[in-house]
Amino acid sequence: MVRRKIDPPRGMLKTPVSERGRFRHERYHPSPDLERYVAHYWVVEWDLHGAVPQRAETLPHPSVHMIFERDGRSRIRGAARKKFSRLLEDKGGVFAVKFTPGGFYPFVGVPVSGFSEKIVTLRDVFGRRGDELDRAVLAEDTDLSRINLVESFLLAHLHDVDEADENVLKVTEIVYEVAKDRGILKVQDLVDRYGLNKRMLQRLFARYVGVSPKWVIQRYRLNEAAEQLATGESINQGELALNLGYSDQAHFIRDFKSIVGVSPAAYARAARQN
Repeated sequence: MVRRKIDPPRGMLKTPVSERGRFRHERYHPSPDLERYVAHYWVVEWDLHGAVPQRAETLPHPSVHMIFERDGRSRIRGAARKKFSRLLEDKGGVFAVKFTPGGFYPFVGVPVSGFSEKIVTLRDVFGRRGDELDRAVLAEDTDLSRINLVESFLLAHLHDVDEADENVLKVTEIVYEVAKDRGILKVQDLVDRYGLNKRMLQRLFARYVGVSPKWVIQRYRLNEAAEQLATGESINQGELALNLGYSDQAHFIRDFKSIVGVSPAAYARAARQN
């Protein structure tokens, strides 16, 4: 039995409007044996035959995703520095695994930074067994059966995983702390809190997360900026930039636009119009 994840997802910039069962989005917790490695499983399905295509956009997360999709589109996607954007049209669906920030490394044993900004096939990572898993998952038609297949596959790999590697939990804890603590504004804050020197922290993140500590902090602070701007209320952008740790508004605008694709002012205007 799997449990649905009920907390609201973060980083959603644009979500398709659910109308008469045309769009479905579900997230599920992993089994206890995989909690340190898997953040959740997610499912997106759409049926837009005869309807206007809709765009889905999300901010990037410091996680690797293993994605199953028909027509040869299954893939493993490393952490990306820009938003994810896709136009949903006709009919389709995706089933995916979102690994914890440190959870993908044990299954590959190479620095996760090598996957950042890249999309590779399951075969590239897992060889023939990756192809077999892809076919098996896509042959199923329920969330539960697909989750069971993926869990069996991942659990089988745990025989080769060093479960004593506490860095998996350490880096995941650090990333989650950045996500929830708005007071973390610079890498030195993590150095002081966890007693790790800056170089060691950077090496840990390159090996286990795939992106730098600075990028993770920036990503979550910009996430908060997008959430505040999306309320439709009047926001003082200079004050917002200062609260997020920026020394000047121009730097904040540049970073926001590089990830979200539009300036904070344009994003706020669009939010007010919706």
